[in-house]
Amino acid sequence: MRGAATTSEMISSNQHARQCDSHDHHRGLRTVSILEASKGVLVLLVAFGFAEVIHLHIDLEDAAQNLINFLQIDPDRRISHALMHAAGKMMDTNVLTVLALALAYSSLRFVESYGLWRQRIWAEWLAIISGAIYLPLELYNLIRRPSIAHWVILLVNVAIVVYIAWVRWDEIKGRQQGRVPAARLARDGD
Repeated sequence: MRGAATTSEMISSNQHARQCDSHDHHRGLRTVSILEASKGVLVLLVAFGFAEVIHLHIDLEDAAQNLINFLQIDPDRRISHALMHAAGKMMDTNVLTVLALALAYSSLRFVESYGLWRQRIWAEWLAIISGAIYLPLELYNLIRRPSIAHWVILLVNVAIVVYIAWVRWDEIKGRQQGRVPAARLARDGD
């Protein structure tokens, strides 16, 4: 009989209605995943660039002084002193320590990125915790030395933490209301 719906059609229709009712966070999580992977790659590039400069025995203080002269920055300005101070400190830094820290940080970002790309619940919690840990430091830097860069970093990280927390909240509420598709629950295994 063509007019009567079969049981499997009714179940399929009901699941589809629940999926349409819940929010799809696929794009947002993938965007955050790409951002986190980019941060990992950037840290590795900077660390290996630093190691290469040290390996080539380039005098960073001379390089900083040449940069200040090339950009025609007044040597008495605060930025000149900060650049020279940073160059002096980098010469004293242990390259292996820098590389180990960069590798650890990047590994965390890559694991988080993989989990977010695959929409894993553990990665969402990792993103919330790892992002929230940096917020006090970023706020301190903003208060200590306000700049556009500090504002951007703080606002981006706050936006990520708030978004991922909203994703978790939305899914928890969806589970309570029966809106979360069974495929999401079974696939994640969390």
